[in-house]
Amino acid sequence: MAKKKRKKGRSILDKAVEAVTARDEKEAAKEAQKAADAARHKADLEAAKRQAAETKARAAEAKAREAEAKAKEAEAKIKEAEAKAREAKAEARRLEMEKSRAEAREAAKRKEEEKRAAAQARVYVVQSGDSLSKIAKEILGDAKRWPEIFEANKDKIKDPNLIYPGQELDIPS
Repeated sequence: MAKKKRKKGRSILDKAVEAVTARDEKEAAKEAQKAADAARHKADLEAAKRQAAETKARAAEAKAREAEAKAKEAEAKIKEAEAKAREAKAEARRLEMEKSRAEAREAAKRKEEEKRAAAQARVYVVQSGDSLSKIAKEILGDAKRWPEIFEANKDKIKDPNLIYPGQELDIPS
């Protein structure tokens, strides 16, 4: 019987040890479960943070691409404006040259008209009572310059004392 009691005593002791061990194992399992849940939660948070960072990075990259596209567009507009400015300068130079040419033509035309007017003014039509000295005094301002008129008109005048009304005489400058 003593053997039986020992088996029963051991068995109760074994049961008590088993119960305590089971309880400790359950608590250890609960603690392990809590630690695993905490680790999963922490991993989920880290994953969410990583995903948020990746989303921010993609958004920043998109903004950077957009800014780069705007910069290229602005650069293209600047180049276009520079080209227009060069065209405008070239047009202004062309117009300025055209204006200068027109002014030069106008000046040449005026000069030619002045020459014609001077040439016409340098022809004197002899009036009744005129003499070479009288003409020299009126036109050249000095009666003593009559020989200049005679020399300029030798083809028309044979004798300086004989000039006739209506005769056209060239007056030297």
